[in-house]
Amino acid sequence: MEVRILATSNNEQHMNKDNFNTFSGKIAGICYSEDGYARLENEPKKRTERRIQMTKGNGHHSVYEHEYITLYLENVPKLFAMLLNNEKVYVTSEKSARYTRMQGEGVEQELYDKWLGIFQNEIKNKYGHIDYFDDNRITKLAQENARYFLSIYNPTTCMAHTLSYRQLNYIYGWMTNINEKSPKLIQKLKPYADEFCQKLEELNLIDCDLQHDGKGRGFSLITDKDREEYFGDVYCTTYEGTWAQYAQNQRSRTLILEAKVIEPPRFYVPKIIQNNPTLTKEYLADMEKVKDNHPQGELIHIIERGTPENLVLKSQERLCTCAQHEIMEQTSKTINKYINNTKSEDIKQYLQQYNKGARCTFPGYKCSKPCGFKEGINLTREI
Repeated sequence: MEVRILATSNNEQHMNKDNFNTFSGKIAGICYSEDGYARLENEPKKRTERRIQMTKGNGHHSVYEHEYITLYLENVPKLFAMLLNNEKVYVTSEKSARYTRMQGEGVEQELYDKWLGIFQNEIKNKYGHIDYFDDNRITKLAQENARYFLSIYNPTTCMAHTLSYRQLNYIYGWMTNINEKSPKLIQKLKPYADEFCQKLEELNLIDCDLQHDGKGRGFSLITDKDREEYFGDVYCTTYEGTWAQYAQNQRSRTLILEAKVIEPPRFYVPKIIQNNPTLTKEYLADMEKVKDNHPQGELIHIIERGTPENLVLKSQERLCTCAQHEIMEQTSKTINKYINNTKSEDIKQYLQQYNKGARCTFPGYKCSKPCGFKEGINLTREI
């Protein structure tokens, strides 16, 4: 695992915990200062230090969120990235399984390569006559579907991850608390969590006084709870989707998301082969070969909570020919479910505007690169 600092929200002198603390200690004085920040910048060092100790001691940790750090992580598992991406506030730029050829190990790699070729053939046979589907696009879509065979523990993800100094220390604290009481899926990440924590220590980013979140929070990715469905001014819904779809959902950062494991495991079958009984049977048989590794194509319960406006923000990204097929279908289903179950006529009318097809049919939306693909626009595509 590689972990290094790419950037901070301040200049080069603020690249370690001591300078982060000093800056935050001065910021904390704004609440009490009658003369503004200029005086705080030049105040005696001991005064700043007293304020630092006071804010840490009384749990006033928000002042330590004024500094942001961008880390580069390489060779981490997909689930490790998802663990980070479920906690707010953050920004992530992550290696794409559509635009890059992914690597696995052993049988995973064999199945990835096998199904990459099968998906290329199936997509070409179904849509190759349409100009939109050139060889490059077909390859990208095949890669996106072949990655369902790769484990969520496959350590090939690289990402830039930006979060506050305070949040980074909380993450560190939560990772050091991974133990036998943690969800089993998270327990398997402990070797990576330990290495990540060690790297953060070496980078001098960890402050023992900021490791413990006094509000009793922890990682929110995995739950064993069921949530009641509700569609009012806010909504809560649960549906089946893959780990890959969950990771796509996380990019809609206004949503609250949780994953619940399904036992015994079941697997998603991509739409492009669902009508082919022979390929479907072969696909599911191959999934059985890697089921103990938790492939990205494993189905889980995805619990999604938000507001109607949040759902529209998500649909503006995911109701598109270019979006992952699985999340495109589910986003459309969620909008329909909301419309059919809410008692609010205002919400129904609001959501109906976004229930006519892809985002290029939305009011006020103008696509910069129209696809001209009819089945993509009316959401009936199979890839």
